[in-house]
Amino acid sequence: MRRNPFTEADRDQIRAAVQQAEGQTSGEIVPYFVDRSDDYDEGMWRAGLLGMGLATLALLALREYFAIHQEWLPFGLSVSLLIVLSSGVTGILLAFAFPRVRTTLAGAALIERRVAARALQAFVAEEVFSTRDRTGILIFLSLDERRVQVIGDSGINAKVRPEDWEGIVGTIVSHMKLGRAAEGLVLAIKECGQLLGRKAVTIKPDDQNELSDELRGG
Repeated sequence: MRRNPFTEADRDQIRAAVQQAEGQTSGEIVPYFVDRSDDYDEGMWRAGLLGMGLATLALLALREYFAIHQEWLPFGLSVSLLIVLSSGVTGILLAFAFPRVRTTLAGAALIERRVAARALQAFVAEEVFSTRDRTGILIFLSLDERRVQVIGDSGINAKVRPEDWEGIVGTIVSHMKLGRAAEGLVLAIKECGQLLGRKAVTIKPDDQNELSDELRGG
């Protein structure tokens, strides 16, 4: 069952923050979230290999113990293989049951790639590019991974460098780690409006609200 981490009150605050930020600049901010950006099946298989590896090390240690005491192992090779394989299956099942386990085992580099790809997919699917002056901005949250991507359209990128978004990303991530993603997103949207003001992404006399101010995704 898909969780709903944002209450109606959260959504109202996020919408109000977007409207306030957009009232100062021509940027069109689109907040978007997903539970996770990928299933990370690689992490599940790594959990299986980890289980097999740990079982093998345990058996080798047990064998060494019996050798020191000049005794035979109470079971043979076939049982040892069964223990190793069973441990691998157990690792896979644990990772299947607990998404956070396979996400962790997937590794930071793979997570970054998958989150970036999912954010780009959201940018296209939500048509963040469809503003008159190409001033759309996607603020993308991937909750399970605690990762954030900010993607600006060409009109924004002409004035805002990729590293300029780091503070905004950091604000959300720090709050996500505390279980306060909504609060972090509201603060980040306000920071985004301030950043756009400093970068002279000025509002035009005939400016219109071209993209919905609602929190999207789920």
